[in-house]
Amino acid sequence: MTLKTLFAAAAFALFPALAIAACSDHSEQAMTCADGTTYDATSKTCVVMSG
Repeated sequence: MTLKTLFAAAAFALFPALAIAACSDHSEQAMTCADGTTYDATSKTCVVMSG
């Protein structure tokens, strides 16, 4: 196996792992609720605002 082939195989093996690692910090998502409601983190739903 030539050195060039070895480097190509290593790159193809590592690129998916690097892509997954780069995208792993996107765990937060914005929640949009309808007018007159607000997001309740406990129930993880939109609830009618009291008051």
